[in-house]
Amino acid sequence: MSRTIPTINTSRLTLRAMRSEDFGRFAEIWATPEVVSHITGKPRSKPQSWDAFLRNAGHWQISGFGQWAVQPRGCSQMAGQVGFFFGSRGLGEDFDPYPEAGWVMAPEAQGQGLGLDAVQAAHDWFDRVIAGRTVCMVAPHNTASLRIAKILGYTLLRQTELEGDIVRLMVRNGPPV
Repeated sequence: MSRTIPTINTSRLTLRAMRSEDFGRFAEIWATPEVVSHITGKPRSKPQSWDAFLRNAGHWQISGFGQWAVQPRGCSQMAGQVGFFFGSRGLGEDFDPYPEAGWVMAPEAQGQGLGLDAVQAAHDWFDRVIAGRTVCMVAPHNTASLRIAKILGYTLLRQTELEGDIVRLMVRNGPPV
């Protein structure tokens, strides 16, 4: 089975399929302590990044959705990633069976509204093509991601512990009204 990954353009960025030449930048982003401070707290090794990079490609092929590379207009390389995946984290039937939204931006791309622009574009696509409930997980101290989640219509499902950290599990039952 082969699926085409859609390209989404906004006035400030392009969401596109990740390409093999993106791997170096992908690994660099995930090795940055500032990036992972709200996610796992541990920078990824290159082999861990490679596994995640390939897992993303598999999501598109198996599920019909996945994560896009975020490429700001006028930039030649990706500045982050955004999209959906099945995390299978063992967090319960109210979370695990649903597509999980995720977004990560490199430090130099943060604070400019690009993350919100990318997340909105990805959710607009999801609402048109897949539709239905999505979930996300955000660290309680990650105010920027909590703000994005709220704008997109996510509400608190519950708070739980994951690998020693407290996280907020959030749910969205479709686009905000």
